[in-house]
Amino acid sequence: MKDFIKYTLATIVGLLLFSTIMTVIFIISIAGMAASEGMTSPIQKKSILKISLNTSMEERADEMPFDIAALTGSEDETIGLDEAIIALDKAAKNKNILGVYLEGGSLSATPAMAEELRHALARFKESGKWILAYGDAYSKNAYYLSSLADKIMLNPIGFLDWSGLASEPIFYKGLLEKVGVKMQVFKVGTYKSAVEPFINTSMSDANREQVTSFLTSIWNNMLKDVAQSRAMSVEQLNGLADSMTLLSDPTLSVKSGLVDTLCYISDVKRILKEQAGLDEDDDLRFVTLKDVAHAETLKDKVSDEIAVYYAYGDIVEETGGMSFSTEHQIVGKKVIKDLQRLREDDDVKAVVMRVNSGGGSAYASEQIWKEVTLLKEKKPVIVSMGGMAASGGYYISCAANKILAEASTLTGSIGIFGMIPDPSELLTQKLGLNFDVVKTNALSDLGAMGRPLNETEGAMLQSHINQGYELFTGRVADGRKMKQDDVKAIAEGRVWTGEQALGIGLVDKLGDLDDAIAAAAEAAGIEKYSVGRYPDSEPWYADLLDKQKKSYLEEEMRATLGEYYNSFNLLRTLNRQAPVQARIPFDPNIR
Repeated sequence: MKDFIKYTLATIVGLLLFSTIMTVIFIISIAGMAASEGMTSPIQKKSILKISLNTSMEERADEMPFDIAALTGSEDETIGLDEAIIALDKAAKNKNILGVYLEGGSLSATPAMAEELRHALARFKESGKWILAYGDAYSKNAYYLSSLADKIMLNPIGFLDWSGLASEPIFYKGLLEKVGVKMQVFKVGTYKSAVEPFINTSMSDANREQVTSFLTSIWNNMLKDVAQSRAMSVEQLNGLADSMTLLSDPTLSVKSGLVDTLCYISDVKRILKEQAGLDEDDDLRFVTLKDVAHAETLKDKVSDEIAVYYAYGDIVEETGGMSFSTEHQIVGKKVIKDLQRLREDDDVKAVVMRVNSGGGSAYASEQIWKEVTLLKEKKPVIVSMGGMAASGGYYISCAANKILAEASTLTGSIGIFGMIPDPSELLTQKLGLNFDVVKTNALSDLGAMGRPLNETEGAMLQSHINQGYELFTGRVADGRKMKQDDVKAIAEGRVWTGEQALGIGLVDKLGDLDDAIAAAAEAAGIEKYSVGRYPDSEPWYADLLDKQKKSYLEEEMRATLGEYYNSFNLLRTLNRQAPVQARIPFDPNIR
């Protein structure tokens, strides 16, 4: 018995020691990779910046201590728009980078984000360097970007999608009725359509009107840009959109002028070598956006700083709370602390708020608005709108000194709504539950699950929503120096593009992030400055641990459902939604 205990204890100790040693080795290895990642290598001569468009684009790049794409064998790493813009601007000035190779595919990005990346590609091309594009397939976004290329190549049996834009929202009313759940909705704004999927089976006339309007505005800008790049007329491109589909013969793409030539990937390698001045036996030398963005550049030390603060995702009050999305969030309490630090930092002379949000919690939006007004009292605040800055996203923007947006940015949607599920039919009729109550006052059981809201409770909630709308439109009127009645005339929850918003006074100028930084420097009265980007990215290991928590099933659902994932995930999290919201329709679903 003593021997058994002795050997058992020895085994346990051995396992613990082995685990400890392996953990230490793992930490040292990761630290080594992190250190090596931090050591930037100079870009080698005759390099080509390769950008895969068969991926998705996010507002900011994830920070990792080693190249995940290299480890997994994937070349289609998510594009961080911030990193891509920095890389392209650096590449334009780097004599060792000869040109850009765009690899087509299906790029998932909002129209405004694609527009901003296109601006960066155009600046690169204006430096006198070349851009070549090849794809087995081009989605609309991928082709929109590739249309800037000096030569567009398509596989002889490839696909090109140039069929115009569509928005196809999903309506949940029928599904909810089947399970015995009704949505109790309170709103202000004829165009406030975020609630429609839960109470209708199709678009209202007002919603159809606004979606038609902003889709047409976005499409017209895409047509104009592509027409200029391809030396074609807008009418030609619109005619092709009506007649060509993904299944069209690729030779039609060449005859129509959308594509320059059909070829295979082996031909592309030869063409790239010729363009780069390489011999047939030479290897092509590609660099990535990350390589170039992180390459060292010599800069004079400047104490004055323009701070770029990224606010993107759903607006929530606390981390992980009240959001239908599993992606990045604008957490009210954290944003307030961050903006306070920037306000108190004397080296920061102006702040650019980069807003990319469809809104969220009305309460959190109001708290952030207040902090922006305090920040503006001490230093200039310029807003740069990304893919969306609508509803709550506009709420947190409207106090700025100046607002810039892309032509295709979705903005406005000035309105408030409340949405409270009524599961009483599910609970009482389908599940057979019974509820009773004893209460001391008339409204003591407000929110009881066994019944819908009564008339008095509904009137109180609608009154609360009305007050929120008055507050919201008042904030916009103050920030934009408009009369509140004039704000209400263009509010009503209506979504506008940046181009449309410029004409009605909701934004000051069309421009990208670089334009916003320049406007901030001008407002601060400084010529030499550095650009700081906030908030700091979370430690790589926090992101790694968080990824481990995600279930295999959820990742599979995301991969299977694609663009519809957020819509179905929304149903799963209805019980965690903020009861009063200022947000754009949950999923504009533009494709």
